[in-house]
Amino acid sequence: MEREIIAPNRKALLINLDDTTYGTFAEIGGGQEVARTFFQAGGASGTVAKTISAYDKSFSDYFYNDNIPGRHVSETRLIHMLDKEYSDLLNVLENKRPSSTRYFVFANTVAIINFLKNNFSHGWLGFRFQLKPDSEPNDVIMHVTLHETDPHLQQASLGIIGVNLMFACYNFHQTPNTFLRSLMDSLSPDRIEITMIRMRGPDLEYVDNRLLGVQLVKNTMTQAIMFDRYGNVQQPSDMLYKKNVLAFRGSFKPMTYVGLDMLKTSYSIFKRDPDYDKYNTLSLCEMTINNLLEEGELDEHDFLDRVDLLNSMGQNVMVSNFREYYRLVEYFSQFDIMNLRIVIGVPTFIRVLEEKWYRNLKGGILEAFGKLFMHNMKLYVYPALKEDSNELITSRNIPMADNLRHLYEYLIQNRKILEITNAKKEWLSIYSHVVLDMIRKGDKNWEKMVPVFIANYIKKRKIFGYKD
Repeated sequence: MEREIIAPNRKALLINLDDTTYGTFAEIGGGQEVARTFFQAGGASGTVAKTISAYDKSFSDYFYNDNIPGRHVSETRLIHMLDKEYSDLLNVLENKRPSSTRYFVFANTVAIINFLKNNFSHGWLGFRFQLKPDSEPNDVIMHVTLHETDPHLQQASLGIIGVNLMFACYNFHQTPNTFLRSLMDSLSPDRIEITMIRMRGPDLEYVDNRLLGVQLVKNTMTQAIMFDRYGNVQQPSDMLYKKNVLAFRGSFKPMTYVGLDMLKTSYSIFKRDPDYDKYNTLSLCEMTINNLLEEGELDEHDFLDRVDLLNSMGQNVMVSNFREYYRLVEYFSQFDIMNLRIVIGVPTFIRVLEEKWYRNLKGGILEAFGKLFMHNMKLYVYPALKEDSNELITSRNIPMADNLRHLYEYLIQNRKILEITNAKKEWLSIYSHVVLDMIRKGDKNWEKMVPVFIANYIKKRKIFGYKD
């Protein structure tokens, strides 16, 4: 059955009419839009213990960071807000409220669009709440990007999503996908984008935050999500901040000798770059949501198996909805990164060079390449073998339409396309889809096509259809 979409004022009123919920609203930077909705809905005296807006940065530091300097619109600041306000709430009101009271703190720290309209509009929202009286609280923390170009519209969107978050925590905490979808009630992705969400607490232990992240992409609530090498959901702009980024797209089902060689050889090229810094370089294994949905529905176990396998290799993971490589580069370009390197195999690069994929662009392939080859981006091309011979196809002899030759040579001459020259030729005939088929059919020769530790991992976990 379809879920009824309830207006924000109605949601706020329903919470206000619940005499067991009581707490604090602490909002920095975007105005007190969530608290305002609760006041306007009526009955707020039974819900609101306190509202606060430490708008001046000095007051924000004083209240929430013990005068330790830091980024004010950050997860760290949000958590300090939740910690302090929840502690104050219990210290002041405990034993003064009915025993049925369920305490909460709603907090956000937001940078809305400035007068010059040249800043990154985004924010962190968090809700700490009890579902049962006298219980340990739960936390839901999320990051949003605000896309509207008017501050009043951004404030309105912020108020709506804050109310949606609180209502979802009380009403949809047992159904994560409904929870996620309800966050966008009365909103659309062109107004606001949820780039990260994380749940934790005694009533939310069953939730796998990685699955929440991939559902954000599947539900078109965000364009991409990221996990660090430990499998933790991360906010992309924080994870990528001032980093050199090496991105490798694939299915990773499984990672073969070829995939591992692509990572190693491309990284060795990056290390020779004058801007390289091993402490400031991030490698990402990127999967598209289309790849995860290749069998129609999202197979959650299969997705988690891939993430776990990549994490076991020390790799960070990204899931996106970008079919085209130029859109992937466009996504990275919005963040404050140092340099971007994309690793691509010759078979995929041949498809990238086909003009038919860019008919939706007014400038065709020229526009696509303008977006693909940004000033700080280079393409590392990994060779392949011709099907009917042992001859290598490289970036130098790759087949393409004659009318693209001059454009391609320009990119080569300006070192926007770089050849991976030290690839292991003996591994080039290995294809992950062939290996996967062999695993499922019980053909043990697949073990010769993947690194030993990956073969052992697959057999131990019995993933990708492996059977003893």
